[in-house]
Amino acid sequence: MRLGPKLCDSLDMLPTMTREAARRFGDATAYITEAGWPITYSDIDRISDEVAAGLLHRGVGEGDVVALVLPPGSEYLLAYLGAAKVGAITTGVNDRLEPSERQVVLKQAVPRLVIAGQGLAPANAGLASGNDIGLVETGVADSLDRVLPELRDAGDEVAQLPDDPNRPVAIIYTSGTTGCPKGALYTNRQLAFITHTDVGDAWGGGTCGMSGTSFAHLGFMTKLAGNMKRGSTTFILGKWRAEQALQLVERERLAVVAGVPTQLALMLRHADFDRINVESVNYLIVGGGPITPGLAEEARQRFGAALATRYSCTEAGIGLGTAFDDPHEDAVLSVGRPLPSVALAVLDADDQPVAQGDVGAVCLRSPAVMSAYWRDPEGTQAAFTADGHVRTGDLGWVDDLGRLRLVGRSKEMYVRGGYNVYPVEVEAVCSDHPLVAAIAVVPRADDVMGEVGVAVVVARAGSRAPTLEELREFASERLAKYKLPGELVVVDALPLTPGDKIDRKALLGVLGTFEAL
Repeated sequence: MRLGPKLCDSLDMLPTMTREAARRFGDATAYITEAGWPITYSDIDRISDEVAAGLLHRGVGEGDVVALVLPPGSEYLLAYLGAAKVGAITTGVNDRLEPSERQVVLKQAVPRLVIAGQGLAPANAGLASGNDIGLVETGVADSLDRVLPELRDAGDEVAQLPDDPNRPVAIIYTSGTTGCPKGALYTNRQLAFITHTDVGDAWGGGTCGMSGTSFAHLGFMTKLAGNMKRGSTTFILGKWRAEQALQLVERERLAVVAGVPTQLALMLRHADFDRINVESVNYLIVGGGPITPGLAEEARQRFGAALATRYSCTEAGIGLGTAFDDPHEDAVLSVGRPLPSVALAVLDADDQPVAQGDVGAVCLRSPAVMSAYWRDPEGTQAAFTADGHVRTGDLGWVDDLGRLRLVGRSKEMYVRGGYNVYPVEVEAVCSDHPLVAAIAVVPRADDVMGEVGVAVVVARAGSRAPTLEELREFASERLAKYKLPGELVVVDALPLTPGDKIDRKALLGVLGTFEAL
């Protein structure tokens, strides 16, 4: 895909977009903090300049890594933009990780400076041998003047960097749910392509929305430039809660609700959902994992809104999706078709394409894919195929309409009696049972079959959970017998990762404490 001329002329993405958004939108509100005070586009440009000057005075410059151990908020936003203005590379560390997990990320990133929120500072500043790491601890501001006072320097101007499409901007760490987290490196070139794909060359047209995930994740880190180009207003949620999100929808009459499937499910299961006015919502956008058909149908009906799905991974930047005017079943059965200039490949163990309809490893190629894993050449080599596709770690198949159907993560598949079973496929069918609010299927070792599936079920509000026999009978019309769960346990809620996805590792760890029904 050829980038538009405006992007080609200026590939220093975040600083350029920040300055131009301030010029175009000025005193319009860009963000509203959780405490309720606004940040304008002019504020963002001015304060990020002051942060940039402060970073330079601390010896942070082009190519240095700045690690942000901060909750979503003005501090993260302005530190990220300030670092970009001096050519530093920002890596975010999800504040919801445990201290030991944060330490792993920081040790691998080797930052020149760590900016940490209260109670989030690393216990050991010497995270890598011989590396002199600076540390700035900051609190959550109660006004614009109190944002990052430890860093801001209003006295000096920061020279504008020359455009460099290959200048590194961000390191975005994977969740680490299937192993040690890895840092995907993004440069100006990838950010320019993602921005162009999302918003094209047009400025303005933004709406009012809310942030629902960690700023350290792919969405915020790679789409910030596009959001500023739209001139959007975003309500920042420091920690997403269903009640707060629903109240915000009602109070601000939000037209769009976006988030991961778990967040949508939690909103629908909230006791006050039917008493809250969500008539303003016209569109639902779901990403960060496959949505089950049962949840998709319920969300569409109870919100009275059109539903679109998005699919990508930390390494790919962008990927596939469905549109609001696509056929109804597209978003229910699949994650859609490739976005423009995205190539999809479904490969076997030898990196050869599988036949249409067969399950294989999902791989993506586009100008948006990461440059490399940070400080991990072996991991980088393993992440890419010979022709430049990045491995997503997901398994799926392409139907006769060109839609990608996911069946699960490659490391989640289990083998029952010699047959491969994909949990996502089983969950998609069982989620339609009228007594099931949420479900996850995980394997348990079995002396006879090798492994059997355990259905971990959350019952619908006011209802009992289905029995194993009822669930198996319901699913037997659409699933082969070997795919049906062999055990069932009932829980009040499924454990979640810091990214609000189902924590399958946690389920496996505590499965022995559940009583099978």
